Amino acid sequence: MSQFDVTIIGSGPGGYVAAIRCAQLGFKTAIIEKYSTLGGTCLNVGCIPSKALLASSHHYEELQHFADHGIEVSGDVKVNLQKMIDRKQAVVDQTSGGVKYLMDKNKIEVFEGVGSFESATSVKISKKDGSSEVIETKHAIIATGSKPSTLPFIKLDKERVITSTEALKLPEVPKHLVIIGGGVIGIELGQVYMRLGAQVSVVEYMDRIIPGMDGALSKELTKVLKKQGMKFYTSHKVKEVTRKGKNVTIKADNKKGEEVVFEGDYCLVAVGRRPYTDGLNAEKAGVQVNERGQVEVNEHLQTSASNIYAIGDVVRGAMLAHKAEEEGVLVAEYLAGQKPHIDYNLIPGVVYTWPEVAAVGKTEEQLKEEGVAYKSGSFPFKALGRARASGDINGFVKILADKNTDEVLGVHMIGARCADLIAEAVTAMEFRASAEDISRMSHAHPTFAEAIKEAALAATDNRALHV
Repeated sequence: MSQFDVTIIGSGPGGYVAAIRCAQLGFKTAIIEKYSTLGGTCLNVGCIPSKALLASSHHYEELQHFADHGIEVSGDVKVNLQKMIDRKQAVVDQTSGGVKYLMDKNKIEVFEGVGSFESATSVKISKKDGSSEVIETKHAIIATGSKPSTLPFIKLDKERVITSTEALKLPEVPKHLVIIGGGVIGIELGQVYMRLGAQVSVVEYMDRIIPGMDGALSKELTKVLKKQGMKFYTSHKVKEVTRKGKNVTIKADNKKGEEVVFEGDYCLVAVGRRPYTDGLNAEKAGVQVNERGQVEVNEHLQTSASNIYAIGDVVRGAMLAHKAEEEGVLVAEYLAGQKPHIDYNLIPGVVYTWPEVAAVGKTEEQLKEEGVAYKSGSFPFKALGRARASGDINGFVKILADKNTDEVLGVHMIGARCADLIAEAVTAMEFRASAEDISRMSHAHPTFAEAIKEAALAATDNRALHV
């Protein structure tokens, strides 16, 4: 029977990064993956493929505006959806292959099959051919991730009533795509198909889209996407979804209690994700799972079984790939006797639409609820020379700072390249920078990053220079 120091169940960003760090620290490491490809949801049916489609559809959309730059494209520009999806798959395959290379490089043993606990130190691997084997391990890390959620009355046929997984490989561009849920997943995939010619309607239970982010970001993104053609129906409670042939009917009640009916050829159910522990047999190992399906952990991500840890989407907190990675590293280093830490307040969130949306720290709504005295400074991208030069003038950067100490408490931005720009804010907040600290740092001109400096100036006695 094979014996390991650490066995990781699940090869998503949390799992494979945990495996690499464990191997670097000298642990004999194994990783178990139920699918034939490594990388989990993120690499196979999440972050990577959705960004590939977002990039391809963005190129197509940009072609419609090339004339503004003095570039004339003769003839019709057409979308080859299958080729676009094939390219997406090539990106996925290359990225997943990269993870396999990293496993080999770090001498991590990979087992294909469903991992389940026989005891706290024994893990059974059930393979596709019906065979199985059991390995022994000193420690285990549960990194089984999450699956798309649905509503109890919705029957997902995965053809016309679909999840994000099926939305990544549709056989055609929908005529009318109705999206239930105005969170990150729904909005991103909605923009992909809207660019390609679909009518897109977003039905959201809350009173705004991307409800977990700062209200100013939600308002600006709604405005921009409406201008692009997306339709929003907020404060609508979906109560029925039925399919007849190629048509899907969605019934919802608006905030007045009136019934609203949507007819589409596809319905994307994007109401979030749920922790995935199916088949894990956690109880055999003495691992406690709560009523929400999350594995219960302490501040060291240790479960109720002292030698077993859990990370990523299967535990509390935001379901983000980079959060899972940080947790994977934390567990590996904790097992090695080090003292790692994660500041969950400084895990950034990003929406990869165009304009991009990114944030870190406290929202304005949270600061008000907590009774924190704060000041705010904003700067619009349209006031930047770099934004005007490229034609990306939508959006702004907003910095929230403590009214008394000037420490930056939150940074919220929407605009071009914000997914990358947010790293500056994370760095500043990690070192507990004040708004004035950022305002006195030289930023190259002309760049989009200047908006961060200007927002910091605006938060420091309203000293923005270019607005």
